[in-house]
Amino acid sequence: MARIAAVAPALPPHRYSQAEIAEAIAPLISRDPSKQAVLRRLYRSSRVETRHLVLPLERYAEETTFGLSNALFVEAAVDLAAEALTAALAASALVPSDVDYIMFTSVTGLSAMSVEGLLVARLGLRTDVKRVPMYGLGCVAGASGIARVADYLDGHPDDVGVLVSVELCSLTLQRGDDSMANMVASALFADGAAAVVMVGDERAKRMPVTGPDVVATRSQLYPGTEDVIGFLTTETGFRIVLSPRVAEVIEQNLDTDVLAFLDSYGLDPGRVGTWIVHPGGPRVLEAVQQTLGLAEDALANSWRSLSAIGNLSSSSVLHILSTELESGGTAGEDVVLFALGPGVSAELVLMRWPR
Repeated sequence: MARIAAVAPALPPHRYSQAEIAEAIAPLISRDPSKQAVLRRLYRSSRVETRHLVLPLERYAEETTFGLSNALFVEAAVDLAAEALTAALAASALVPSDVDYIMFTSVTGLSAMSVEGLLVARLGLRTDVKRVPMYGLGCVAGASGIARVADYLDGHPDDVGVLVSVELCSLTLQRGDDSMANMVASALFADGAAAVVMVGDERAKRMPVTGPDVVATRSQLYPGTEDVIGFLTTETGFRIVLSPRVAEVIEQNLDTDVLAFLDSYGLDPGRVGTWIVHPGGPRVLEAVQQTLGLAEDALANSWRSLSAIGNLSSSSVLHILSTELESGGTAGEDVVLFALGPGVSAELVLMRWPR
């Protein structure tokens, strides 16, 4: 089994309250006072208190193009990725040349050469490192990335694999789009990054750092839900696709899929020690909690993350995982990490603290 050695989050320096962001963004999205009032109500009901942005707030009023926004993405993504991966490797007592496999994920910008390739010279990764850039999985990619790195390490037990996620959601802001989807997205999404260092089971035996093992994973795609979550690529950049049906998909499918997955390993939701659930928004967290019948405080760290930094797309579950690793776990305790993304797609990762 692959083992999580370390997780390091990274956030851009510009931090603002929801009220500050609402005042700056409302006139950019609509000139209609009634629409602006709706947007402010959405901000107040989002359960988000503060968010980090890659640019100073006043710069979002500047006119831009897809090309200019994407150039900003590449520059900032490399900086944040380097910061997160450097910290994660240091926490694992490893150096960049130890990395055998690197996966990078983002859905908020494009780069060729891809960001993980740009990290090779920047950090001193080996030139023969195996690189896998991953685009299009959106919010589910933090969970899917851990699962796919674990798949690689199962076949390479002496190797070191890393996952790097960078999401700069604020750069996808669609000015002049007063659709409900765009207003909700502007109230929830924020900017951030994270890096996860994982090792194969043979490498883990030689390391002093002990995190949870990846026991099993499950991927699920729900056909006919392509119009529920996603992005449309337009002349002005990435236009959000976001439907209220997200909660409906959870309520219709999650209990069956999660129960079947856990039952395969002799578990049920009540026996899982820790839940790490992507904080897609209040309705998403409420739907997960109610559908699975979880205790009131089971998703406390997800709610805290939503409040403190908003929805970071694929990076969010990794930030929550970092918090869980800091507090440590009990030997033999089971951990379930779960996220949803475009499709609608879902990824479940069962982890267990080693005895």
